[in-house]
Amino acid sequence: MSEAFLIAKGIAKRFGGLTALSDVDLEIRAGEVLALLGDNGAGKSTFIKVLAGAHPPSEGQILVAGQPVSFASPKDAAASGIATIFQELALSENLSISENVYLGRELKQSVLGVPFLRRKEMKQRVAELLKELDAHISDPEAPVGSLSGGQRQSVAICRALNLNAKLVIMDEPTAALAVAETRKVLALIRKLAERGCAVVLISHNISDVFEVADRMVVFRRGRKVAERLRAETEPEEIVALITGAHPDVRALEKAQ
Repeated sequence: MSEAFLIAKGIAKRFGGLTALSDVDLEIRAGEVLALLGDNGAGKSTFIKVLAGAHPPSEGQILVAGQPVSFASPKDAAASGIATIFQELALSENLSISENVYLGRELKQSVLGVPFLRRKEMKQRVAELLKELDAHISDPEAPVGSLSGGQRQSVAICRALNLNAKLVIMDEPTAALAVAETRKVLALIRKLAERGCAVVLISHNISDVFEVADRMVVFRRGRKVAERLRAETEPEEIVALITGAHPDVRALEKAQ
């Protein structure tokens, strides 16, 4: 079993009188793809926003590399090695790939007190990342607006790696992609895990999840209701857990 990069203990999140998360315990391990599953409103998005520093937990504790952490912002989470790639990607279409990867963190040098961008160095680093990911993009100076959906995911992943992310959270990365593009993105996710990154995948596509995830966690009504290894479950069981038809979930909800 790989080492836990992040441990969440008793995480709860309340918005006024609404409880979005309740008593969630979860380990996220280096070199592993963990899928978070559940219907809309199950608590998945709230949970990753807590991990990403967008929402402080109402209760509970997060440990990163064994040390307790408290995130006041996504910048704090990024400083701890956590990068979140949301479905919208937040890329600037009019900028090049390398400019997007380094956006806000450009490499500079000062000549007679005047700052200049180290464009050659940035381009070379991005080219190395694209090659390492086998992203099939030949020119780091290509504008992002000219890229396909799968290629844009590659750019977002490169940006996360350039931030030295140890945990990459991906929210519906294959949504609205064609079959061939989906295959490429799933391959990128496996590449990330092979590099030793912890990967959290949120997806409603069960076939994608079974292709790429090592472990699956099911959320329902703000609670973690099940955890399964891919080798020890099947799609039908996961669907039953998500919908509440599984005997384990019915027993859990009856006991609450």
